[in-house]
Amino acid sequence: MVTKGMRVGKYELGKTLGEGNSAKVKFARDIFSGQSFAVKIIDKSRITRLNVSFQIKREIRTLKVLKHPNIVRIHEVLASKTKIYMVLECVTGGDLFDRIVSKGKLSETEGRKLFQQLIDGISYCHNKGVFHRDLKLENVLLDAKGHIKITDFGLSALPQHLREDGLLHTTCGSPNYVAPEVLANKGYDGAASDIWSCGVILYVILTGCLPFDDTNLAVLCRKIVKGDPPIPRWISPGAKTMIKRMLDPNPVTRMTIAGIKANDWFKHGYIPSHCDDDDDDDASLIQEYGSEDEKSPDSPTIINAFQLIGMSSFLDLSGLFEIEKVSERQIRFTSNRLAIEVLEKIKTILIEMGFCVHKKYTMLKAIKEESIRTGRGGLSVTAEVFEVIPSLNVVELRKSHGDSFLYKELYERLLNELGTSSQLLT
Repeated sequence: MVTKGMRVGKYELGKTLGEGNSAKVKFARDIFSGQSFAVKIIDKSRITRLNVSFQIKREIRTLKVLKHPNIVRIHEVLASKTKIYMVLECVTGGDLFDRIVSKGKLSETEGRKLFQQLIDGISYCHNKGVFHRDLKLENVLLDAKGHIKITDFGLSALPQHLREDGLLHTTCGSPNYVAPEVLANKGYDGAASDIWSCGVILYVILTGCLPFDDTNLAVLCRKIVKGDPPIPRWISPGAKTMIKRMLDPNPVTRMTIAGIKANDWFKHGYIPSHCDDDDDDDASLIQEYGSEDEKSPDSPTIINAFQLIGMSSFLDLSGLFEIEKVSERQIRFTSNRLAIEVLEKIKTILIEMGFCVHKKYTMLKAIKEESIRTGRGGLSVTAEVFEVIPSLNVVELRKSHGDSFLYKELYERLLNELGTSSQLLT
């Protein structure tokens, strides 16, 4: 049990901010910088028992690539033998649900300002190929300045979750906010379903009540499929049009993000959020937060002991969450050579095996096209070197897609020529 004053890495944990079925969130402070954070503490045994590990995996992966002022930011992921610690941006203003319950509906001016931020955040997600799929008042937080922060991406979807028809098929979300096409269970467009949920949120912000509600779930579903929510007389014509077009039961004719941003009611007083997405989306969390020291671009990423422990099989986040076995998609091993030597040797081996290699800092991205002449499949991999100390480095090889036999041939050659087999990390 985590108690007040306990430290995890460089973070001192404080009071509990919230608690759910599989996790609790605690206030935390960086003991060196004094900066405040929220640490989501996830019990490994509990998420395994509740069968929600895929949601945690998805939330970490998604937040890793989302860097926007209206989306809760993830800073670091740590692990112990029994728990996972997600270090998140600390948002202190509660959520929109509590705000509406305690103070009622917002003025149209205030509501529009929050709605503009919501659309900015969701527009950014969609441009990144991320569909939230569980947008509701409880998942929209407010910071100390009253700006919104979208959170809880556990049910989000990425492009790889689309089926052959280009649609999503998992029925998920909260009943009062879910789009009618999701209920139909015939496939749906993630962007259009998110827009429906944003329409529900706008309705609640401006009226103080839900557009579709009933204690009987079947009746609720019929209301959602029918659409046409009652619009109070005090709602302005511009806001009424916006709500009606976003809550169009037909996803094909439903208002799009582009249509929302071009709308005169939406544009009134609109100041777009400044996106600070300057980081490399492919960089791992270990790389981003391994060291704060200044270093040249080609210097190896330095990892601390806590992160190295997290790479071992009994603590490894990827081992906990990946569907495939680690050895099928990812392998790590140690090498006693200098990091620069290791990187150059990997590059030489890849070129000798016919790969086209692109080097970026301490990461190599390599692609080998499918060969019609030999009948061998293609392969895309990344290789990265992490420095523990100058004479000890961790090599991580990851398969993106392609020929499993070629991948096995590659990593066996790397192990034979570079690795220390007794120190293989799986």
